[in-house]
Amino acid sequence: MKRTLLPLVALAIGTPALAGVSPVINDDPAPSNGDWIYDLRRPITNPTLFDLAVPSTNIRPIFAYHALPDFVNTTAGNLPVGGDVQVYALQFEYALSERLSIVATKDGYIDFNPDATLADTSGFANLGGGLKYAFILDPDAGRALSGSLTFEFPTGNSDVFQGAGDGSVNLILSGVQTIDDWQFAGGAGVSIPFSGQQATTGFLSAHASYEVTPWFIPLIELNWFSVIDAGDGRRAFNAQAGGAVPVIAEFEGSDFFNIGAGNADRNRHLVTAAVGFRSKITDRIQTGVAYEIPLTDEENSVIESRLTLDLVWRF
Repeated sequence: MKRTLLPLVALAIGTPALAGVSPVINDDPAPSNGDWIYDLRRPITNPTLFDLAVPSTNIRPIFAYHALPDFVNTTAGNLPVGGDVQVYALQFEYALSERLSIVATKDGYIDFNPDATLADTSGFANLGGGLKYAFILDPDAGRALSGSLTFEFPTGNSDVFQGAGDGSVNLILSGVQTIDDWQFAGGAGVSIPFSGQQATTGFLSAHASYEVTPWFIPLIELNWFSVIDAGDGRRAFNAQAGGAVPVIAEFEGSDFFNIGAGNADRNRHLVTAAVGFRSKITDRIQTGVAYEIPLTDEENSVIESRLTLDLVWRF
């Protein structure tokens, strides 16, 4: 990676697995769903769409270091890009009951640092949020199934590929099953824009983790993003290549970006895999890190690799 990773080091020092200390487990009163909710691990990758199925009250600061491909395929040829995108975000959730919660799924600040072709810029992401409801909630059996209805509003800065179109709605189904020290989770959904400028996309995500010790819970995650209907390819994000990105790009932006590429139907699918771990600092606080790479051709996407760190603090 070509830029400094000091923010990652600073966060990692607080992780028991790296600091060489045992976690401190508090005797806080259990929430209404029992101790089960404290043992659940929130997925790390695909953070704006892949959520834990069980409603709770929590905040989640996130830092992502996203490396861009050295070259990308476009209708104008194979163009150099390289560099990175750094994202600083804060998600939160407020439980109205055991089954229903308000979720804030997308916000934050984007530092966009390409090496070539595109401009070095920064700005705010779109805002997104909505409701999550658990249709099935059975702590004794270790399972839950929920549906989420969230909206993304075009409030972000166009310099960092945000703020286009009229917004979108996300329809998401999430599930989780625990078996002893194992946890399996999945999510599926569709993002439907309110205008034809942006792409209609779908996703499938999966998570598996195993608690070796409270401070070392290795995990693996898979994500599949698919373009259902490409955007209209109109010129947008004028600070970037004179607005030509949606016109010439042959792919879409996966979980965080929707550039409305008119030729995204040439490369509809992006599949990524991630490995990482979570650590329990206390009963209420977990940290996590995941390293993610594409399994499909990176030149037909916006990702060469991504390192994501987060902290989940339940109240």
